Amino acid sequence: MTAQNQIISDPAPWGQHLVLDFNGCPRELISDKKNILNWSNELVGAINMVAYGEPVVEHFATHSHEAAGYTLLQMIETSNIAAHFAENIGQVYIDVFSCKAFDVDVAVEVCKKYFRPTQANVHNMDRGFHKENQDKAKDFTEEVQDDRAA
Repeated sequence: MTAQNQIISDPAPWGQHLVLDFNGCPRELISDKKNILNWSNELVGAINMVAYGEPVVEHFATHSHEAAGYTLLQMIETSNIAAHFAENIGQVYIDVFSCKAFDVDVAVEVCKKYFRPTQANVHNMDRGFHKENQDKAKDFTEEVQDDRAA
């Protein structure tokens, strides 16, 4: 086995991934580009990250009533923050991924402050191949060998 395809079984997770689904957000907050930019800036600082460049914010999906809204991508030195704001239905979808740990409660509070959801799904997970998820990992070894044989 070469170094590039060695299996790593480090007990520590590679990164932390916070996934937030907000519902019931006031349209005036999630359709305001300045509010979205202010949120991103405060979130980066509040969770002790370092922004890598300026965020990209664009208005997308105007062909779809349900999906129309801004999308933000902010690279951080330890990975990224991504969010989509479905302004016509009051929903926000936020992903914070970092290989540096951060305080989930702080991140959630900053997001709530800027978008005032009435409901939220909050999922925080460790990413990578660490001890806790080794049994759940799908083995693609046979599939790769089958593809090469074809």
